[in-house]
Amino acid sequence: MNRNRDDWVNQRAYAIWEEEGRPHGRGESHWAQALREFEQLEATKASADGSDLIEKLKAAGRLMRTYDEAEAQDNQSSRRKTAGR
Repeated sequence: MNRNRDDWVNQRAYAIWEEEGRPHGRGESHWAQALREFEQLEATKASADGSDLIEKLKAAGRLMRTYDEAEAQDNQSSRRKTAGR
């Protein structure tokens, strides 16, 4: 296992345990919850500029189309101005 992951999960499980009033016998469920939270954070992590997320969305066909439509309209407007000269 990755040491950073284990450290994070351990610290988060401890925090959950404290938040719940330090109940006895709940260590496994706290660890499992912390691990799920870690995995969700890892799944949503993006690069500082978001470029990796954009590429993933493009590959999945889920990139917002609003930008694409606005760009297409700008291109049409530019072509009309050029053709009118």
